[in-house]
Amino acid sequence: MSAIKVMIVDDSAVVRQVLSASLDEDAGIEVIATAPDPIFALEKMQKAWPDVIVLDVEMPRMDGVTFLKKIMATRPTPVVICSTLTERGSETAMQVLAAGAFAIVTKPKTALRQFLIESASELIHAIKAASKANLKRLGPARPLTPLLATTPKLSADVILAAGGQNQAMAQTTESIVAIGTSTGGTQALEVVLTALPRVCPGIVVVQHMPEKFTAAFAQRLNGLCQIEVKEAVHGDRVMAGRALIAPGGKHMLLKRSGAQYVVDVVDGPPVSRHCPSVDVLFRSAARFAGKNAVGIIMTGMGDDGAKGLKEMHDAGAWTIGQDEDSCVVYGMPKEAVKLGAVDKVLPLKNIPEAILGRISRKG
Repeated sequence: MSAIKVMIVDDSAVVRQVLSASLDEDAGIEVIATAPDPIFALEKMQKAWPDVIVLDVEMPRMDGVTFLKKIMATRPTPVVICSTLTERGSETAMQVLAAGAFAIVTKPKTALRQFLIESASELIHAIKAASKANLKRLGPARPLTPLLATTPKLSADVILAAGGQNQAMAQTTESIVAIGTSTGGTQALEVVLTALPRVCPGIVVVQHMPEKFTAAFAQRLNGLCQIEVKEAVHGDRVMAGRALIAPGGKHMLLKRSGAQYVVDVVDGPPVSRHCPSVDVLFRSAARFAGKNAVGIIMTGMGDDGAKGLKEMHDAGAWTIGQDEDSCVVYGMPKEAVKLGAVDKVLPLKNIPEAILGRISRKG
């Protein structure tokens, strides 16, 4: 395979030098150009277009957010933001994610050189992941959340032990929808949730996102959707016309409280290298909702959620996997299909109709 062609756009000569040296040490990456600002970058890109761009935000002549929007509007290209202005939950971080940044690596304001050297593996991992994006689907609001490359891969057992007794009600008119997604999921969730009417089943969502991002993401969706969308709080009821999004840095489980469904929001280690984890949510949905649930796995890297969706499928839930053509990264749905966990493979645009059709038939 040919090396991933990378361009670094940063007004700091130190950053360009240190990043170039660090990236060039990886045989799979080739730094083809550096530029002190987007204007110079555009000139160089006319001669050789990179596979991935590493981009600062605060620069002379044109800021990184404006440049990012220009790239996504003309020739979508994976962009990894590397800036001091993108602390988790900051307004700038949300702006670059909404504009289409594929990943964010936040630079510290001090000890920069040492940080860049020590964080080279994180940046390399983000670049390699970004290079695999489906360019047909790459565009605004499709971020890749920070990757936990060195985290041990634990199973859902550390949060909810396997093999517990099925506690789903044998018959109920209250159905729930559990959705899991990662890379490309912010836009995919917007497509699904904005298409749902106020009268729709209760929804629980795990979107791989860091702490503090999920609150802003839920608030944004709430302003776009007919249904209520909110970041989940421990004990929240899952009810018709509401979507609960697992908070970053916490696991979310579906539980029963009498004839109602509620969520538990709990601390715990990453599962399948993610916190929140789709596997955790899906396992709890299998145990406490069973055949009264619909499980949906959408665009994302890795395999988080595949085993959990199989558990939902085996418990009688109806399961959907997003198709390859409409995914930004066909990882999680692909692994679920391989396990035999998916009843129906659908394009993203057809998923809302499928949810409503299934619930209507069940009712």
